Amino acid sequence: MSGKVLGVFRAATDTRDVAAGTVIFEAGSTGEEMYGVVEGKVELRLPDGRAVAIGPDDTFGEMALVDSSARSATAVALEDSKLAVIDKRRFLFLVHETPTFALQVMSSLAGRLRAMQGEA
Repeated sequence: MSGKVLGVFRAATDTRDVAAGTVIFEAGSTGEEMYGVVEGKVELRLPDGRAVAIGPDDTFGEMALVDSSARSATAVALEDSKLAVIDKRRFLFLVHETPTFALQVMSSLAGRLRAMQGEA
């Protein structure tokens, strides 16, 4: 999948290790943070059964920060994973200090949406 946020999360100080099979968040829940995959693989599952797997340098959960909406998918770790945790304050800092970060996040989101629609 194109649109990865290359290397941005490797130096993240706020990380979370999640074991394979762990539900990171569920569709319909509220969210205060987004995630960047540092290591491992995560599957995003829509309520209609469609799913897409993402890996290192991909982001997920960003829509909750952008529009304060409920989570649109359930995120499950497919393998032991390390995730960078980005709250709204950190997200705004990254967008301000590294404008290409916002473009990379949008590209990652667009690629994921296309993959879920079967266009990728």
